[in-house]
Amino acid sequence: MKATLIHGPRDVRLETVPDPQVRRPTDALVRVVAACVCGSDLWPYRGVRPTSGPHRIGHEFVGVVEEVGAEVRRVRPGQFVVAPFSIADGTCRHCRAGVHTSCERVAWWGAPDHEGIPSDGGQGELVRVPLADGTLVATPEHPDEALLPSVLALSDVMGTGHHAARAAGVVPGSTVVVVGDGAVGLCGVLAARRLGAERVVAMSRHADRQRIARELGATDVVAERGAEGVAAVRDLLDGTGADAVLECVGTKESMQQALDSARPGGTVGFVGVPAGGPELPVQQMFSTNVGVRGGVAPVRAYIEELLPDVWSGAVDPGRVFDLVLPLDEVAEAYAAMDERRAVKVMLRP
Repeated sequence: MKATLIHGPRDVRLETVPDPQVRRPTDALVRVVAACVCGSDLWPYRGVRPTSGPHRIGHEFVGVVEEVGAEVRRVRPGQFVVAPFSIADGTCRHCRAGVHTSCERVAWWGAPDHEGIPSDGGQGELVRVPLADGTLVATPEHPDEALLPSVLALSDVMGTGHHAARAAGVVPGSTVVVVGDGAVGLCGVLAARRLGAERVVAMSRHADRQRIARELGATDVVAERGAEGVAAVRDLLDGTGADAVLECVGTKESMQQALDSARPGGTVGFVGVPAGGPELPVQQMFSTNVGVRGGVAPVRAYIEELLPDVWSGAVDPGRVFDLVLPLDEVAEAYAAMDERRAVKVMLRP
């Protein structure tokens, strides 16, 4: 089969690799129907995170179950499934508490699983899924082409934006600021509106992303950054900050922007993968009673909650995909996102 490997900075290749097989009775094999490139994939692509040697990459995919091990009970061959970006057993105390990304047997696509057996990356044709019962979520039926992008968004960005909104305490009537106009930030806009936010301010300097943000429910857009951005937010929100701020970037500057945009007693929900040394100004937080919650999103915990609204069309996170490419052009997919020619790229094997 064909699968994507990253060799180093700006060196992503589609290569022929051995077909995966069921290795233990809790495994499933999934034929990938659609995958995508994540903003966090750009950290190794840009060299921000070192790549010690060629390895599989990609952690967002949906597809059809081809084979299951003897102990798999929740999914069966022929079903269409969503694979969240982490592998989990679904039964440990952390999974039962809804924190699947802290599963006692957690593993990550493209890395060794909990028993040290290499797993496949999502940007390929076939994937061996360890702990299939705890990891995969079956959809009611196979989605049509129009619905496919939104179903794919459930593997990461929609659940991650939802986690930011939940962590920030968004409730009906909330005022919300979203820092970051990538796919996660845009899904954060959608998630905040879904949870009943009355006012959602998207911070974006790019016309194409501003348009998507408004389509997904942003009531206002602020293009300024730093002190000017904070002043613009406060002008929009009656001279105060927001009840809830969603930090969806992961840099020192984005975290400070989020903290400065919250009202006293407000909350920042952060899901941006940390890069560039974000730190918390404890004195500022102490003085303003601004809280910070969040972290790596337990997407598996949210899929079954979000799936009915996606399936019915009540929410449409698939709008964040603005470029579709065949898997053969995966290198161009990375380049397009790196150069901000695309918000998010869908890959079709």
